[in-house]
Amino acid sequence: MYNCEYFVLKIVHRLGETHSVICDHAGKKRKQDSTSEPVIRIIEDEEEEEEGENMPAHMKDSEEPSNKRVKPVSKSNSLTGVITPVKTPALKRIGQSISRSISFRTDARPLPPAPLRSRGKASSFPRRRNSQCWSDTVESHDLTAKEIKRQEVIYELTQGEKQLIEDLNLVKKVYYEPMLKLDIMTESELGQIFGTLNSLIPLHEDLLDRLERLRGSEKTVGEVGPTLLDWFPCLDAYITYCCNQVGAKALLDQKKHEKRVEHFLHLCQESSFSRKLDLWSFLDLPRSRLVKYPLLLKEIQKCTPPEHPDEETIPEALDKIHDIVGEVNKKTGEAECQFYRRGLMYHEESQRLPEIQQSRFLYCHGELKNNKGQRLHVFLFELAVVLTRPGEDRDLGQVFHVYRQPLPNALINLEEIPDGEAAGGGTFRGAFTGGNDKVKNCFRVSSRGRSKVNPYCLQANDSFSKQQWISCLRQAIVQARDRTAQTSQSPLSLHLDPALCHIADLSLSSDTDMADHTSR
Repeated sequence: MYNCEYFVLKIVHRLGETHSVICDHAGKKRKQDSTSEPVIRIIEDEEEEEEGENMPAHMKDSEEPSNKRVKPVSKSNSLTGVITPVKTPALKRIGQSISRSISFRTDARPLPPAPLRSRGKASSFPRRRNSQCWSDTVESHDLTAKEIKRQEVIYELTQGEKQLIEDLNLVKKVYYEPMLKLDIMTESELGQIFGTLNSLIPLHEDLLDRLERLRGSEKTVGEVGPTLLDWFPCLDAYITYCCNQVGAKALLDQKKHEKRVEHFLHLCQESSFSRKLDLWSFLDLPRSRLVKYPLLLKEIQKCTPPEHPDEETIPEALDKIHDIVGEVNKKTGEAECQFYRRGLMYHEESQRLPEIQQSRFLYCHGELKNNKGQRLHVFLFELAVVLTRPGEDRDLGQVFHVYRQPLPNALINLEEIPDGEAAGGGTFRGAFTGGNDKVKNCFRVSSRGRSKVNPYCLQANDSFSKQQWISCLRQAIVQARDRTAQTSQSPLSLHLDPALCHIADLSLSSDTDMADHTSR
């Protein structure tokens, strides 16, 4: 006999909203294995329950929900899911890298078995939203095709706000409040994961109210530009929310190792209200919404005739939202860089290069192999390349142990190794090439002006990943050397290291050029 708490979470769906959360802490004795965990069950309406009990056995079996994992909603377009392209804005990169769990990816863990109740009818909350057009809401209209398209885009903008508000309220009532009441996570942990999400709800409710008041008796909207131009400055609140996302995802992934957390999130995702989305997909919705505003405004602008009042205000609103997204993107990139810098664990004081601390953003980061076949997590900061080995810390969560000596970008020499080149001289070992004499998807980075730093031979997962890394490295090297050249011309930099001379003339892929400049 094993005495443990028995939790029952009852979520009632009416008109797509969650009305109550009932927690049962009866503490009844149940026959369980000594290693079993408290069971968390998500139950639909009692009416559905009763109908399910009265169903024939063969129908119950056919209606039993599947425990099969579903594929992520968004496909990865990065370097095999581990590197972010250099030209991707930091705000978009944050969402992509987080949703793919670039740096906090863990091996798949089996979920504990969950007793699921059979249901006689579908839940009132749809698994997928109905896609309704503006034309479906009006009986008749006398508009041109261009004006119809304009009304459709404005309607899409309005419906998008309504759906976002519904989802944010769902996250609050179905995830945050139950996990707090059931003590699945502490209030502090939930505060870090959910961030300022709650403050975004009234912000979007305000825009929705403004848009709906613009709709006339014939369900058409005349002028929308001034409303958006006046409301967009409220989106500055997204700076705080988006900057918190990197740390929030790291903590959420760390907490998923706990069985009660994993079990609860799994049951929520398998329930109908979630539409098969996991918690992080919901938490990332605000960021996705933010980057969609410029696209919607461009569509409205295309459909706005020259004589329309919005002809002047829509371009102003578009400039405003571009400025806001750019500022959020900048701050998010800085927060991302700071987060990973804090996670670096140095084993020697010489590894603490000033270039690492001076870096303001990340070009990219992800997994590469060295010439011993070891998996490394490589960070390409603004001013330095850092090779690390991921690890776990009881207090800090995932950390990155610095491997060998970091390289300043301004001193890097980059050499692309063609596929099929013979691995002579012991440069590539058997583990690196898989027992073959030919190498694939490899490149080499080395440093000049620094003693006792051997070249680093690195291998990407595929050719696309390799080319993305090389592209990122080239851009980082050029920009770092331009910055160094500008500094060398400053009156404050009269005593620069002679090794920095001629640095702007160096080739990115030629060891010969590097040797020539070194001999000067």
